[in-house]
Amino acid sequence: MKALTGKQVRFLRGLGHHLKPVVMIGKSEISEKLLESVEEALLAHELIKVKLQEGCDLDRHEVAEILVGHTGAAVAQLLGKTILLYRPSESGKINLP
Repeated sequence: MKALTGKQVRFLRGLGHHLKPVVMIGKSEISEKLLESVEEALLAHELIKVKLQEGCDLDRHEVAEILVGHTGAAVAQLLGKTILLYRPSESGKINLP
């Protein structure tokens, strides 16, 4: 996926503000099952929040890099222990400016 512009990132952050995390990363950290869950969530929603819980020893930047590498999504926001991921689908639910 090509890089998001500043305007697109602001737009996605606004949309993602009210979202609840759909994927939680804890002690087991990143597994194949977790990557499948992220993949399914992106297919269904295009824009998702991923939350790192207390038991996760990985750095949030590492986690974001791994998720982007496996899913082809873009990081719209990295705030605290929350990662906002975006990947457009064929149906195009979200129209970026």
